[in-house]
Amino acid sequence: MEKVEKFITVFATTNNFENARQIANIIVSEKLAACCTIVPNVFSIYIWKGEINQDMEYLLIIKTLSDKANELEKRILQMHSYEIPEIFSISMEAASINYLNWINSSLKENEE
Repeated sequence: MEKVEKFITVFATTNNFENARQIANIIVSEKLAACCTIVPNVFSIYIWKGEINQDMEYLLIIKTLSDKANELEKRILQMHSYEIPEIFSISMEAASINYLNWINSSLKENEE
């Protein structure tokens, strides 16, 4: 596994599949992400406006470059159905060199 610094995984949740699919399709087509995995049936318990809530959600796992993080967040916020969506990232500690090369080549601006 290759030690990496500029690669991140971004996580976001949404309450319906259509919103998750719309976000995923657009961020990948706009090359803000190389890949977006949608995980269904994520059960969340959280505090909202002083009340404890429980909901089934869809988790988006987004693979991208750290220099795309701000633009990616702005784009997700434009499409998201939540008032305050969960959007956070973690740095990739290590990954397959072939996978990292694929992310890089997928996000090149001039690639069609």
